[in-house]
Amino acid sequence: MARKFSPHVGFFEELSEGKHSSTLGDKFLLPPFTVLNAREGWWQDRKRAWLELGIKSELGRGEGLTYDTPEITEPGLNYYRNKEAGKASPGGSARPAMDYSNRERGSGSGSGSAIPGTEAKKPDALLFSSKSQNRLNEIMGQKSSADKEGEAAEGMIGTSIFDPVLCELAYRWWSPPSGLVLDPFAGGSVRGIVASKLGRRYIGTDLSAPQCGANRKQAEELCTGDDPVPQWIVGDSRDIETLVTEQADFIWTCPPYADLEVYSDDPKDLSQLGYAEFAKVYAAIIKSACARLRQDRFAGIVVGDVRGKDGCYYGFPWDTVAAFKAAGLRLHNEAVLVTAVGSLPIRAGRQFSAGRKLGKTHQNLFVFVKGDPKRASLACGTFEE
Repeated sequence: MARKFSPHVGFFEELSEGKHSSTLGDKFLLPPFTVLNAREGWWQDRKRAWLELGIKSELGRGEGLTYDTPEITEPGLNYYRNKEAGKASPGGSARPAMDYSNRERGSGSGSGSAIPGTEAKKPDALLFSSKSQNRLNEIMGQKSSADKEGEAAEGMIGTSIFDPVLCELAYRWWSPPSGLVLDPFAGGSVRGIVASKLGRRYIGTDLSAPQCGANRKQAEELCTGDDPVPQWIVGDSRDIETLVTEQADFIWTCPPYADLEVYSDDPKDLSQLGYAEFAKVYAAIIKSACARLRQDRFAGIVVGDVRGKDGCYYGFPWDTVAAFKAAGLRLHNEAVLVTAVGSLPIRAGRQFSAGRKLGKTHQNLFVFVKGDPKRASLACGTFEE
C-alpha cells in the first residue's frame, strides 16, 4: 500500500509510489515508536527531498559560523589560531556555532537549534572530514575533543541543519492541521518552512536580525500558493508574551546549549551566561512560551546534553523536563532520535580511552501536554486508514 502525503508537499509524489515495510508506516508516515532512526535509507531519502526544495537553514549566521565544505574554512581556523594566541576572534567574540540536535544549531543557530551527525559528504551535513579534523588538531596542538574543556562532546564545529523529516513527523503527529506553531528559539529556517509546506502557520522568535532576514527571504522564495507565510520576529525570547499575542496550537523548538555555542556578544544572548544562570532564564522562557499555548495542546522539544569544564554532563534534558513541568505541562512522550555517526568512529577510541566518554549518536525528543491528552489528540485530527 502506497503512503499518502499531504498535497502541501507535492515534491514527495515520487517517494509516495514506494512502499514502507510496515502498515504503521503506511498510516503514520513512520511507526510511532520511541526510537526514531534518522540513519534509515527512507529517512535520508525524504530528507534529501526536503532539502532539494531549496531550504538553506545555514544562511544568516554570518561568516565563520557555518562550514559547508569538506574542509574547514579560513574564518574558522582563524578563530582557533586567535584563541590559542589569546586574541579576540575577528568580527567579535563568538565561537563557531555547533549544532547537535537537529536544530539549526538550528536546526540547533543563534537562539534556535539542528541534528547532529549527518554524513560528511552530504552538503547538508556541515561536518568535518577526517582530514579537516586532523588539521584542526594540528592547530590546537594535537588536542582531542576530549582534551578541550567546554567544547562540544563530539568535537564538531559548524552548524548542521535541523532535520526536516523530524519536523514533518512532529507537525503531523502532534499539531492541529492549519494550527499555529510557536518556536521560542527559532534559529534557521527549517522549522518555519516545513510548517508552511504542511499547511501550518509558524511564528519564531530570535535575537538575530540577519538570521530572521535570511529566513524571511527563503520563505518568500519557497512558500508559494496557499502556503501560510512563516513569521520570524526579532526579539528576546524572554519577552515572548509581549512579542507574540496569539495563542499557539503547538510549541516546537530546539534550545541553545548554554555556553557551548556562543552566538554573539549581546548581553541578552543566553550563550553569554554560565549554566546555572542559563538554566534559570531558560526555564522562564519555557514558562512564557507555554503561557501562549492553548489548553489541550502539545509542546515538543529536541534537546541533547552539554558537558561542563569537568567533562561531566549538566543534565540539560532533565532540566528541560523540569522547566516544562514548572510551566504546568506534563511529560507525555519521550523518544530517542538516532543520528548518523559521521566522523565519530575516528574520535571515539581516544575520547573513551582518555575520559571514558561514550560517543553520542542520539538526541532526546520530549513531547509535553497542556491540559487533557485526549482532547489534545483530537485537536490534531485523525489518520487515514
